[in-house]
Amino acid sequence: MSTDNSATGPSSIAVTAPQTPEAPQAAGAPQAAAPAARPAGYGVLLAVLGVASFSLTFPGTAWALTGMGPWTVVMLRSVLAAALAGGCLAASRARLPDRRDWPGIAVVAGGVVLGFPLLTTLALKTSSTSHAAVVIGLLPLATAAGSALRTGSRPSRAFWIAALAGAAAVLAFAVQQSGGAPNLGDLYLFGALLVCAAGYTEGGRLARHMPGWHVIGWALLLALPVTVPGAVWALAAEPLHVTGRAVAGLLWLAAGSTFAGMVVWYRGMAVIGVSRASQIQLAQPLLTLVWSVVLLGEHLPPAAPLTALAVLACIVVTQRARS
Repeated sequence: MSTDNSATGPSSIAVTAPQTPEAPQAAGAPQAAAPAARPAGYGVLLAVLGVASFSLTFPGTAWALTGMGPWTVVMLRSVLAAALAGGCLAASRARLPDRRDWPGIAVVAGGVVLGFPLLTTLALKTSSTSHAAVVIGLLPLATAAGSALRTGSRPSRAFWIAALAGAAAVLAFAVQQSGGAPNLGDLYLFGALLVCAAGYTEGGRLARHMPGWHVIGWALLLALPVTVPGAVWALAAEPLHVTGRAVAGLLWLAAGSTFAGMVVWYRGMAVIGVSRASQIQLAQPLLTLVWSVVLLGEHLPPAAPLTALAVLACIVVTQRARS
């Protein structure tokens, strides 16, 4: 649902986004030539927009599950997002990625397009949206750790202390809500953390030399040999009750969470780096909690305001920590 972010400086992925990645490319033109530098505030804004989009993923999934099964939701959202991405890539005459980029795109496809949506959707069959949101709050730390291992970046000690504090806050919140006993839904969610962090890290690396929306676009197309047969099977095997709420949830998952949100998210990561952007995502579970109350009518846990304050404080520290 959800679902990442970096720091500038020599110890992180200090990447810049292409100046106009959405603009059509001439046939035969280089795929990502000499991206223009962008101010850090621009990258932060894009990352915030991505987080706002992702914060609606779990409510959208809950809506979609009111009319269709979990496999149907996951496969259809990916197929619809792939159709949107394919149209945009064709309209811009985007060139195929270099051979060296396909392994990374495959990781994005496996983690972001398939793994995370499937595991979180299965988790939401037994867990509430609010509970899932706070568990997935550990994603920023997982992404920052994955970035350090994959790219050799070394964020500062203050950065890691603040990141660990933020992760501890959301973890304590999750444990308190589950009564201290992880269930099957929690196992799905922890698995989703790992595969999504890998996909975010690899996507942020690829966004150094290709437009971020190309990263998710090609990943969606690469997954079609799995998602198209999967959608056909799911539609035949699972009950389908078409309602306005279910359709609205599915369309948001496809157009908002899976495609548009990823476009701005990967562009933001390319500007400010994976580690710093991942800490902006600490705000995502709190936003999702708000949506769970407004859109789903769930009860807001009493500990949510305290967690919100702790998380926001950690975000401030990680954004100011010099790497």
